[in-house]
Amino acid sequence: MKNQSSFFATLCVAVFVIASYAQSPTRPLAPADILRIANVGDPQISPNGDRVVYVVTTVDGNANVTRLWITRVGLEFPILHTSRQPDQRRDNLPQRLSTPLLPPTWNASNPRWSPDGKRIAFLSTHDNQNGIWVVSPDNRLPRFVASVQETNFFVTYAGETFAWSPDSRSIAYITATEDTAANPDTADDKDDPRVIDRIQYKSRTSFSDHLRTHVWIVDVDDPQPRELTSDTYYDHALSFSPRGDEIAFLSNREPDSDAINNSDIFAVDLHGQVRQITNTKGCEYEPTWSPDGKWIAYTATKRDVTTIDSVAEDTHVWVTDAGGNNVHELSLALDRRARAPRWSGDSKWIFFLANDRGHTRIHRVELARMGSGGSELIQSFPPTGPTLVKNALGNSIALPLPTAFQIGSFSLSNADSALFAFTLSDPQRPTEVWIGRFGLGESMRRISGHNDGFVRPSGNSEPESLSFRSFDGTRVEGWLMKPIGWQLDRKYPMILSIHGGPHGMYGYAFNPTFQVYAARGYAVLYLNPRGSAGYGQKFSDGTLNEWGGGDYRDLMAGVDEALKRYPWIDADRLGVTGGSYGGFMTNWIITQTPRFKAAVSVASVSNLISFYSTSLYQDLIHAEFGGFPWDNYDLLWQWSPLRYVKQVQTPTLFIHGEQDNDVHITQAEEMYMGLKRRGIETVFLRYPREGHGLREPKHRVDALERTLAWFDRYLK
Repeated sequence: MKNQSSFFATLCVAVFVIASYAQSPTRPLAPADILRIANVGDPQISPNGDRVVYVVTTVDGNANVTRLWITRVGLEFPILHTSRQPDQRRDNLPQRLSTPLLPPTWNASNPRWSPDGKRIAFLSTHDNQNGIWVVSPDNRLPRFVASVQETNFFVTYAGETFAWSPDSRSIAYITATEDTAANPDTADDKDDPRVIDRIQYKSRTSFSDHLRTHVWIVDVDDPQPRELTSDTYYDHALSFSPRGDEIAFLSNREPDSDAINNSDIFAVDLHGQVRQITNTKGCEYEPTWSPDGKWIAYTATKRDVTTIDSVAEDTHVWVTDAGGNNVHELSLALDRRARAPRWSGDSKWIFFLANDRGHTRIHRVELARMGSGGSELIQSFPPTGPTLVKNALGNSIALPLPTAFQIGSFSLSNADSALFAFTLSDPQRPTEVWIGRFGLGESMRRISGHNDGFVRPSGNSEPESLSFRSFDGTRVEGWLMKPIGWQLDRKYPMILSIHGGPHGMYGYAFNPTFQVYAARGYAVLYLNPRGSAGYGQKFSDGTLNEWGGGDYRDLMAGVDEALKRYPWIDADRLGVTGGSYGGFMTNWIITQTPRFKAAVSVASVSNLISFYSTSLYQDLIHAEFGGFPWDNYDLLWQWSPLRYVKQVQTPTLFIHGEQDNDVHITQAEEMYMGLKRRGIETVFLRYPREGHGLREPKHRVDALERTLAWFDRYLK
């Protein structure tokens, strides 16, 4: 601690200043450039709305470094608008000061303001102490409060890991303890042999430990932690009652919780007495107490059978009174997948995020309107129409709203229920922190600039929207990016990229991988075929019982539309790639058509029979295909790419993490061996220490370089 004074003195001189669209010479993006992008997220606005603390993850060597930054909101700064009008952008450049909240040796995450705004709690491992720390945003001297032990068990929608009491004196939090009821053979740390006696015995990258998560509470100024819940459950997703007498949380308390995915909302008082608030066949998620203590908002599903990953059913926003007796679904009329409910400070409005045709917007619904029905009662931000902004002279002017963007996360000010902080990305700009306001004179302003050095005004490709009718008349949307340096009189190869899920969604967010493809001379086509979120429940259900059915035909119709609309695309030089479910679709496509001359299949599924028994979320098969393999063998084999491996003609590169338990590496092995035995050009890349998605920076770059080399080999 002795060097902190000099650190902050230096910091006052060398503050972080946002770059103003540096007009540096442009050059094509290279794979290594993806490591230059800062991952900005989790913006938390202070209760009085004057400051925002947020998380920034960058790469240092081969390590990911996560730090906390803080900035003042300040209304005196000009607004940066995402309009595609360069002159307006230059006239409205923000000059804002952000500073690290902690000394440079601190990695930290999950910042949360105390209700009185005097302290920020966060998670960090420092000086061999892992857990919750608190810091004053003024003196910035962190202090350890409580040790946190984490389980590696896969907890879906884990939610908030800690929550301040309304008087700012205590913190309720989640930590894991040893399951004393575990089989003695399995509770031993020995690896020889491993004794397995449960369904969910895998975590994402290893075997599940024998820790169970429970609710604890600690006095911030006199840290003596107390356990409030126990038993063999996984309690998670906290929200402290504004009355200070109870903590709401989620828990799956089915007799066999490994076999049945059914989370409900519970509450525990400060003496450890637990009561159940919801009791449904569907799953409840993300409980959050209203500031007046009368209501709990949450998201939920209704179907009897769901899955711990990639559920087809759209979650909607619900509200229940604190006793669990008066329940209303608030966002049904919107018919969109909703998440992250948040209350306004006056308990009158519930804000939430929802995907919509490639956008992700903030919505709000008035509590007084519950039961009224009608999507017109749900307001969205940004709304349609112009928005008021200030130019460099401080004059209010009207500019068109951003038409292409995705909002990632947000938080609300307690003092001003219409003011909130959020993260936003658009197709040409990585994520930054913004401030927005609901109500008359809606406005939005950017308050961080960690990626300004990465943005080149003329160096990135801007996607063009593509909408078409598929084989059955269903409207499908997507985007096409032209190669950098595109010329009308040339022919270019095209890469079709397929998202995961199957219920993911492509949209208006910056995609560095696609930008690298475009810089390499490729057109990039990416679509939202049926099954994608953001288009309503019927569309999301479009893959049930037929992975590779209607969605495959949507993708092929999209390729046909792109070739018709853009004659400069070379139909003889098409590539296809995708990860997870996108990898499944890549495998499926190469077994159904020879039109693609190269493929890169990442973290892919090839055999639905063996996927069921090797994946940590085997219940995905129950939810998507309505049964077990022994009851549904013919249907699952019908939709398995491996069944049709004799038809493959496409040279294919397989990429997989060796510790991937979401989609076990044997799925790639089965497909690779089928192609290899048949004499099809194929290579299998196995990345040690990696799970479902590459984390190590050197692996991320290596995989992208090898992907480009594979496409270059067969498409150029």
